[in-house]
Amino acid sequence: MVDQTLKRTPLHAIHVALGAKMVPFGGYEMPVAYPAGINAEHRAVREGAGIFDVSHMGEFEVTGPDRNAFVQKVTCNDVGALRPGQAQYSALLTEQGTFVDDCLVYRFEDKLMVVVNASNIDKDWDHIVAQKGGANVRLRNISEEVALLAVQGPKAEALVGSLTAVGVAMIPYYHFTEGKVAGVQCFISRTGYTGEDGFELYCRAGDVETLWHALAGPGRAEPCGLGARDTLRLEAGLPLYGSDIDDTVTPLEAGLNFIVKLDKGATFVGLAALKRQKLEGITRRLVGFTVTETPPRMIARHGYDVFLDGRKADIVRSGTVTPTVNAAIGTTYLPVTQAKPGTKIEIEIRGKRAPAEVVKLPFVPHRTKR
Repeated sequence: MVDQTLKRTPLHAIHVALGAKMVPFGGYEMPVAYPAGINAEHRAVREGAGIFDVSHMGEFEVTGPDRNAFVQKVTCNDVGALRPGQAQYSALLTEQGTFVDDCLVYRFEDKLMVVVNASNIDKDWDHIVAQKGGANVRLRNISEEVALLAVQGPKAEALVGSLTAVGVAMIPYYHFTEGKVAGVQCFISRTGYTGEDGFELYCRAGDVETLWHALAGPGRAEPCGLGARDTLRLEAGLPLYGSDIDDTVTPLEAGLNFIVKLDKGATFVGLAALKRQKLEGITRRLVGFTVTETPPRMIARHGYDVFLDGRKADIVRSGTVTPTVNAAIGTTYLPVTQAKPGTKIEIEIRGKRAPAEVVKLPFVPHRTKR
């Protein structure tokens, strides 16, 4: 029986009608898979096009004269490098330099929008509001007003392009534009969480059903759930908050140095701690691994113990069997001196230690259009 306190996206009834298996995730009741199954959904994204309802994500709007300076203060990437119509991957950090959350920042002509993980909406909102001080900004949590669909895969561009007058082929990676798709006013962002080319379409919550029906179905995009979203992002080496990154991990340890701009000319939360860590050097780093058993019969799941030279080194942060290369893969943290391809480790799976080997991330090359 589903917890009645769980929130639902505007497409909940459609997911149920399609026979999706619904599960709790981030405070929402979400589709984990449709009848076709995770592997079929995964392949649809790698080979054609898949569509995900990710309306559970949180959106915060920042307006006012100090909006750019304020978002510079609360995120670690350089908002000053963004022009209107550009987006960037970034993070909200604690004073210790660890993750409050990872996020996307979108810059419009007259506002910025910060997109955060569903499970962290309330925490992130409180964190941002606490930094406001005397800044001349207006903050709005618009999460309930906005719906979000992700259309991902090599055929995503042709599909979205067939439903709009906007020249989506001309939108570069991590850029966005505003326009109508299937008659629905959206902003169309060339971003995603799969390693494939594709778009994320933000629209009013009341309009998303029309957008879904135009994009999903036979000959269009395959409906995909959270299960395929997870296998796709793990193959692509993309981190998940609560697994690969959390409030004990810094971006430098997670290999996300590119989102940390220590010299951006603005003080941000966590700056001092990250400067110190960069000077002293990190002691551990996130790595990918494959279980060496072939074919894969044992899955290294989140929370399983990881051993290096006979001693526990960490736990499996993320783990699955990848449909693309038919291998059991995962991530973990290892001492930086041994966090390199070829290092041998063991994963304790059902009371037995399975041999595994560190490999270079990502497991599957990205095919985003740059």
